[in-house]
Amino acid sequence: MSRERTLAVLADLRAENEELDLLVAGLDGAGWARPTPSPGWSIAFQVAHLAWTDDWTLRATRDPDTFHSAANELLVGAAEFDEIVDLGAAAGAALPPAELLLRWRAGRAAVLEALAAVPEGSRLPWFGPPMKAASMATARIMETWAHGTDVADALGVRRAPTARLKHIAHLGVRTFGFAFAAHGLAVPTEPVRVELTGPDGEEWSWGPAEAADRISGPALDFCLLVTRRRHPDDLALTADGPVATAWLPVAQAFAGPPGEGRAPLGG
Repeated sequence: MSRERTLAVLADLRAENEELDLLVAGLDGAGWARPTPSPGWSIAFQVAHLAWTDDWTLRATRDPDTFHSAANELLVGAAEFDEIVDLGAAAGAALPPAELLLRWRAGRAAVLEALAAVPEGSRLPWFGPPMKAASMATARIMETWAHGTDVADALGVRRAPTARLKHIAHLGVRTFGFAFAAHGLAVPTEPVRVELTGPDGEEWSWGPAEAADRISGPALDFCLLVTRRRHPDDLALTADGPVATAWLPVAQAFAGPPGEGRAPLGG
């Protein structure tokens, strides 16, 4: 990927951060404490988690040689990776809201600067497979959008979908095999064609055109699916073929355990 393309992805990451910032910047203490659809997580927890992940992103860019030893030390004594994630979010959420907001803003700005400086072709360590700077930025867009969705849901706000969803959809397609493996399932060998309609009516597609298995529908719904922010029954996605049908309930674009996912809104 060219440097120009990397900078374009970073610009989209900046925009995704700024959109979420607009939702939380004016909240009072009660607003920051408002529960979100993620069990046990307030809005403060959501933002603190993003700040925590930014801290680890900076470690990956600035001190990659010690990343894994530091990560292993973090995991000592933890029963599950989710426990570490929860502890990191809880620590940040305990800060006064104004301090947490400043920490998140400073961290995400530093991430943009650090990723822009990563030499082309270099791979950064992570909790999953190592990633290039553009892939790391894409993952940060996905996570920021997903947790921003939780915040928007908690506030009763409907965010207008943007073309930045294409990054998340792309990651959702790329993690096809990982999603099955994360659920303890064999990874299918049959290809799946994904055909999505973007926010402005443009058509986005992945996979061979002749594939028998297909998923189609709005890009927004596919992104909600792969970030596990909605149950498949609540989405206008069509799956044709056994592999595509099996993918819907396990689709996952993020690293780590899948969690319980969301219950159907009508159930």
